[in-house]
Amino acid sequence: MRTHGRHFVLSMALIVSLACMTGCGKTVAQKIDDAGVTTRVKTALLNDPEIKAQTINVDTVQGVVTLSGTVRSPQEREKAVTVARRAPGVADVKSALEIAN
Repeated sequence: MRTHGRHFVLSMALIVSLACMTGCGKTVAQKIDDAGVTTRVKTALLNDPEIKAQTINVDTVQGVVTLSGTVRSPQEREKAVTVARRAPGVADVKSALEIAN
C-alpha cells in the first residue's frame, strides 16, 4: 500500500509540474532568450554615457522589455527607451520609468 501511495504522489507531482511548465510559464528556451535580451539591453544602457543605468531595472517577457526605476529627466527616459529598442532580440519596449524629483 505504501508503494502505491508513493507512486500516486510522484505521479501527481509530475502531472502538476508538466501542466505548469506548459501552461503557467515559459519554456527553458524562452527563459534563455529573455535572459539574453535583458543582458543586451542592460549592457546597452550601461554603455550609454547619457543614461544613469544603475537606477533602471530591465525585465523581459517573450522579447517585450519593460523598463522601470527612475531617471533624471524626460529626455533620459526617451533615450533609455530608444537604446532598449535597438538591442537585438527586442520585440517591444514598455516604459514604467519615473522622473526623480
